[in-house]
Amino acid sequence: MPATSLSTHLSSIKAQDIELGTIDIATFGANVDGMYIYRNTTDDAEFMSINRITNGLYKVIADYYPIVVGRPSIGKNGKGVIVVDPDNLCMPDIAELSVELPAEHFFETRNYKNGDMVKFFNLRKFFRESGISALPEATFSRDHSAAIFRLIRFKDSPYVVLYISLPHVIFDGTAAVALFNNWAECTRNLDNPEYKLQNPPVNDRKVVKDYFDTVTAIEPPHTKHFKDLGAESLVKVPPGAIAALLLAAPDIPAFEEQHLLHFTAEKLEQLRQDVDKAQTTNLALAALLTKIVLQANIQTFNSMPTWSYVMFPYDCRHRTEVPMTYSGNLSFSAIAPLESQTVLDGSYKEIARVIKEHCSKVSSEYAKSLIYTVENEIGVLFQAGISLCNSPDTSYVGISNVRYMPMHLIDFGYGGPDILSSAYFIREGMQRIYSNKQDGGIDLFMNVKDDLFEYLKKSDELLEYADVIF
Repeated sequence: MPATSLSTHLSSIKAQDIELGTIDIATFGANVDGMYIYRNTTDDAEFMSINRITNGLYKVIADYYPIVVGRPSIGKNGKGVIVVDPDNLCMPDIAELSVELPAEHFFETRNYKNGDMVKFFNLRKFFRESGISALPEATFSRDHSAAIFRLIRFKDSPYVVLYISLPHVIFDGTAAVALFNNWAECTRNLDNPEYKLQNPPVNDRKVVKDYFDTVTAIEPPHTKHFKDLGAESLVKVPPGAIAALLLAAPDIPAFEEQHLLHFTAEKLEQLRQDVDKAQTTNLALAALLTKIVLQANIQTFNSMPTWSYVMFPYDCRHRTEVPMTYSGNLSFSAIAPLESQTVLDGSYKEIARVIKEHCSKVSSEYAKSLIYTVENEIGVLFQAGISLCNSPDTSYVGISNVRYMPMHLIDFGYGGPDILSSAYFIREGMQRIYSNKQDGGIDLFMNVKDDLFEYLKKSDELLEYADVIF
């Protein structure tokens, strides 16, 4: 595609300062990302054309997401802002890469009883053997792009991988997947220059502030827990300086010791029935992971941690009057601090019940309190960061459930992705749940150290329900 065509899209972008919300700036330094694996079923020579996809990206940015090409700064009122300067745009970093091996070389395959042969992409093997040792991560902290896209093609293979990395400060997971779908929609309709998105994003951060101004805060129990651990003595910052502090945070590196488990739909339901058929599959899975990760933690460090933490992010769009198409951050964390001995001694049913008791506190009143905490008690955020990990003192399972996000619908005009995979993501102890459309089960990507995973993968309780992929 001619460069003039691309520059025409960006020339329509106006100068503007986009004020960030409190939850936006609390995520600074982290990324949202994805790996989408498409298969060319028609031998189309223009399959996933980088020129066409790039043109669609520039159009959706110019028409709906100018924040993507802005740069963070501190506004005159001390608030965090993204400054969009048409003369100094933070341009996306887009490139096409070639691998001299077929994509199938990096697949792990499993055959299940119902006849399904399911494929999984082994990212660790890819980085070891493809000639690509790493993929860049979005960053505002260095003179690199804050939006990174890689289209990876393979020798003698119908598969193409689309890798995406964006700064979390401008999108949460829900908003990012909406952007990807809107980008794909614009790409499919490039031949109609007047085309408008069917469900355009709501970009005004003020809708969040206006809503929470009507809400009375209720402090969630985990906030008091972290205060009791000494959070208030860690750091004290005047509320007016919070944005400057958080926007100066360094990049959070992705955790590279990634592992993958697969649960068929039948095994996942069996797990729920065995734990407590009155609970959701997410709670049953959380109960299983909480106990077996603690057991592996004890074996790894040869000591009993005092606390076992369970964390669920939740999307507050479902609990507020903020539109579902809101394009900023509106995800919060519900955390269960459990005494490790109680976890060891308890049944899975009991563990699921107590996790639900803590992590069901996901109302807008609790979310309002968490906003207040970031603005006025930043030490709580730092204490949580220290505590939420696997160490001799703490055991940790953070479960980000993205299985209901419409990732399989991201269609640039060639059909949706055949396989979803996870790029490396931040924080040891975090897990991501993806849907697997090949057999209707789920893929659980686990961020745990290799030595801890050596104990996990030998757990009879885990292996009763899950298949270890890598």
